[in-house]
Amino acid sequence: MKKCRVQKTFQEINEKIRQGKAVVVTAEEMIDVVERHGDVEAARKVDVVTTGTFSPMCSSGAFLNFGHTSPKIRASKVWLNDVPAYAGIAAVDCYLGATEMVEGDPLNSVYPGEFNYGGGYVLQDLVAGNVIRLRAESYGTDCYPARRYERNITLADLRDAMLFNPRNAYQNYNCAVNVSDKTIYTYMGMLRPRLANANYATSGQLSPLFNDPYYRTIGIGTRIFLGGAQGFVAWPGTQHNPNALRGKNGVPKEGAGTIATIGNLKEMSPEWLVGASILGYGVSLYVGIGIPIPVLNEEMARFTAVKDEDLYAQIYDYSMDYPKGSPKSLGEVTYKQLRSGTITLNGQEISTAPLSSYYKAREIANILKEWIERGDFLLGEPQQNLPSSSV
Repeated sequence: MKKCRVQKTFQEINEKIRQGKAVVVTAEEMIDVVERHGDVEAARKVDVVTTGTFSPMCSSGAFLNFGHTSPKIRASKVWLNDVPAYAGIAAVDCYLGATEMVEGDPLNSVYPGEFNYGGGYVLQDLVAGNVIRLRAESYGTDCYPARRYERNITLADLRDAMLFNPRNAYQNYNCAVNVSDKTIYTYMGMLRPRLANANYATSGQLSPLFNDPYYRTIGIGTRIFLGGAQGFVAWPGTQHNPNALRGKNGVPKEGAGTIATIGNLKEMSPEWLVGASILGYGVSLYVGIGIPIPVLNEEMARFTAVKDEDLYAQIYDYSMDYPKGSPKSLGEVTYKQLRSGTITLNGQEISTAPLSSYYKAREIANILKEWIERGDFLLGEPQQNLPSSSV
């Protein structure tokens, strides 16, 4: 990596934010800045680039503590609105996963299942202030004699509520198609037979990790927009893979980096944590995430000016190759092509649809921009960067 002509630090940029002098643009706006001024001058002009994504993120959930009861209970089983939470933590702690289904749901026994309620919806109900039915059971002990506890609660009644998502904000993802002769139902949505449609995810040029492909500024302690509040990157996400296939611009052409995120559920909004039913698959949670990228040098200016036409996704068949665990790419397409509404594969024109909301991603990037410009949001310098491939 050659020596950069522009050098800034997190501390210098944060001081400019405190003074109201920081120049902040969204990732969309940065494209134009770099095209007009070049990466060196853009690095001098711009201090922070904001990003955003709003997409189903299954590996999400919350640690909840409902406080000691009278008499006390050591809860071994917990339900919230009849959705089981994992209680093998401590007396009144539990973890509610976004994809856990409500008890009694017919699941896919009535195919395709509708999956009308589950963990993702409970989380949305909690942040919306709705009443939730808490139920706990125990085998009873000398110090925790109660065997059953039940009451109506709201988020305010919980002693602690911590959103902790093991895997969020995938750096890139697949374009899913179906080459078989029957309709299939997947976590990428319904895929019609014989390549009739193609579904994709991520917000392309606005997506956080696309704008810092080698994680130069993102790591443990990075402050982020999470569910409508300020949160943090807690760790590399599960399945984090920095050694994925990359283009000449350094951006992965397939699934690569991920982040684990953490934040106070009591500060979040039902606009940015939204339960989702995926026909024939299950329940998930739409999560709003935005990451500010400090423009420390011209390299970061160049990275944050990446365009949809320079971002590639691999096309995979979800009818046979993917479920067998041996997916092979049928081709690759740019996010510009995906967002145009059609792609071409083997001479066949295919309609495309996103699982992510570009509109909401843009909104997140703009909200984050406003927070920083007002001085309400300082950059969190990572104490350790995400593991990266050697370059």
